[in-house]
Amino acid sequence: MKKKKKRKIKNQGLIKGIFPKSLGKAYIDFKKQQEANKLKKIKLEEREEAKRLVQERKDLRAREEKIEKEEDRIKLKEEELAQKERDLKIKDEEQRKKDEDLRLKDTDLRRKDKDQLQKDNLIKLKEEEQKRKDIDLKVREEEQKQKEQKERKRKKSEEQKIKLEEQKIKDIEMQKLKEWELKFDEDKKRKENKERLKDEQIRLKDLEIQRLKEQEMQQFKEELIQEQVKKDELN
Repeated sequence: MKKKKKRKIKNQGLIKGIFPKSLGKAYIDFKKQQEANKLKKIKLEEREEAKRLVQERKDLRAREEKIEKEEDRIKLKEEELAQKERDLKIKDEEQRKKDEDLRLKDTDLRRKDKDQLQKDNLIKLKEEEQKRKDIDLKVREEEQKQKEQKERKRKKSEEQKIKLEEQKIKDIEMQKLKEWELKFDEDKKRKENKERLKDEQIRLKDLEIQRLKEQEMQQFKEELIQEQVKKDELN
């Protein structure tokens, strides 16, 4: 700054010696204005630089915070991955134990299957034996059934013969009964006819008596009339 002042004083003396007073003053003012403009420009540039530096520091701080957050996120992710690896190891161990248990269970199941197969074979043999027994029993039952059927047929045939004989006897008795009933009906009809004939004869006899009585009565009336007529004639 001191060097600039000296240069400025020298320039002013030189200007005063060369230019007239009024022109020198104007030139000096112009130079002052230029210096002032330069200073103002420098201050503006310094202010802009300061602002830029502040913004750069803010951006830098923001980037640092972002980096720190990213580092924290990466650290958290690494911790999560480490925890997942531990969990996977635990799960792998559990799966290994499960696989071992399954292997043991499979071995036990195979042993049980083998035992069951032996039991099934034994049961199959027993079933075949029982089947043969059932077949023999069925054959004997069928033979017995045929015998029973023959016996039933024989009994049925005998029963039918007995029933036929009994039916014949019943038919004969029924025929006799019908003949007796027919004879009874005929005798009854004859008696009834005889009674009706007798009643008819009695009725006719009564009618004849009644007719004779009426004739006699009529004759008696006629005689009375004749006598009355005679009497009238005499009088």
